[in-house]
Amino acid sequence: MAERVADERSREERVADERSREERVVAVVVTHRRVDTLATSLAAVCGQDRAPDHLIVVDNDADDRVRAVVERQPMPATYLGSHRNLGGAGGFALGMLHALTLGADWIWLADDDGRPADPSVLGTLLDCAATHSLDEVSPMVCDMDAPERLAFPLRRGLVWRRRVSELREGPGDLLPGIASLFNGALFSAAAVETVGVPDLRLFIRGDEVDLHRRLALSGLAFGTCLAAKYLHPYGTDEFKPILGGRMHTQYPDNDVKRFYTYRNRGYVQSQRGQRRLIPQEWVRFGWYFLVTRRDPAGLREWWRLRRLGRQERFGRFENLGERSDGGKAGEGSDGRGNR
Repeated sequence: MAERVADERSREERVADERSREERVVAVVVTHRRVDTLATSLAAVCGQDRAPDHLIVVDNDADDRVRAVVERQPMPATYLGSHRNLGGAGGFALGMLHALTLGADWIWLADDDGRPADPSVLGTLLDCAATHSLDEVSPMVCDMDAPERLAFPLRRGLVWRRRVSELREGPGDLLPGIASLFNGALFSAAAVETVGVPDLRLFIRGDEVDLHRRLALSGLAFGTCLAAKYLHPYGTDEFKPILGGRMHTQYPDNDVKRFYTYRNRGYVQSQRGQRRLIPQEWVRFGWYFLVTRRDPAGLREWWRLRRLGRQERFGRFENLGERSDGGKAGEGSDGRGNR
């Protein structure tokens, strides 16, 4: 009996593997001025046991050095150099649409400063999608320097999860209805046709939340595969604890990042499926700016940026970034979010 069950399982695994080999997977990587880390990322993407069938790299700086890196990859590849910075949102939108034109059944997303943790990641995601009939599946996004720690905190209700072990507390290999986008995320072509691509207007920050919102409203099955990891630099320093760590707020380290974060949150939270979060948002940020930072001007600026988002005023920072305290757009910054 046990042998018959094992044979059945082995046969099912072979069928799933054959099906995944027949489906066309196109990897999409977006980059901007990170040639060295891009090369490392592409080596990991192209070095998968179940390799993508095609690679697309969207270069938001149209850099010939990036083109050369792409042309050295050991698989069919397309280089899309943009002479206008489309941001992460526009870059992934362009790459995903181009992948559809190539006949992709699945689109696998990656960025230029992260990478799949090992050569089994893509195959594991495809198997997980087949087993659970998913239209989108993401790996856990883990800290590159400490892979048992999440690179970004994951909120479930009011509780923030920060470690891999906290996600694996339940049975099974899937965390349904939650996905970290876009690092290592795998979308079916049907999912892209249903929920669309990232919103170019958001440029950076919040585009992943908006697409997750659309996924949640779509009725499609999606989730996080707990058997796959994607490594990324630690990104939680801008999440600030309040109320003894029971809640958190987000306070990026410069004007550019704050502009896009708060403006885009204002837009996303005005959309269907997100409006219920607005009262909690006011409590958290009101407490952070007035009690923790004692910064009424910061609260006014937060409110101003949220209002821009609600009004769908989607200009770039250099045009809309004048602060409520009279500071000028880009003051103390290079205009790209870097000091």
